[in-house]
Amino acid sequence: MKVRMLILLLASHLSVGAVGFAVGIYALPILIAPPPPSETEIQAMSAQASFTAEFKKDLQDSDAFHWGEGQVTIGSQYITFTGELAPGPDYKLYLSPEFVETEADFNRLKSSMTRVGDVKTFNNFVVELSVDVNPSQYTSVIVWCETFGEFITAAKYR
Repeated sequence: MKVRMLILLLASHLSVGAVGFAVGIYALPILIAPPPPSETEIQAMSAQASFTAEFKKDLQDSDAFHWGEGQVTIGSQYITFTGELAPGPDYKLYLSPEFVETEADFNRLKSSMTRVGDVKTFNNFVVELSVDVNPSQYTSVIVWCETFGEFITAAKYR
């Protein structure tokens, strides 16, 4: 009876520990995220935008934990987003020469993409473009979770 109780206690504690770890991975980015840019800041930065597009929830590899929804603007200096992303760690913003909506396509085309910067907020964001990045050489903008290799969302702007 003691061995059975020990195994049961060990299994229950490991299960609770695993659930706590998973909740921590999900909650940590939300807890440490900086405040999102205001609507006024986004409007000012998106005024010079050359392109607009829309992130949608219904893309092929988007799911309940990996999605984005809202309007994205692409200019010569900034990429802005007004909307909401599913929270997660280590989001990166890419410009791609082709529209992708699957992890397989992203990985296939990653070498031809340009990583623009980090996405640190989940309600609205502004990412500054490097002077050597020309958005007109690309057609799509993609949010990708680098740590877990997860497709979040994408939008075609040209």
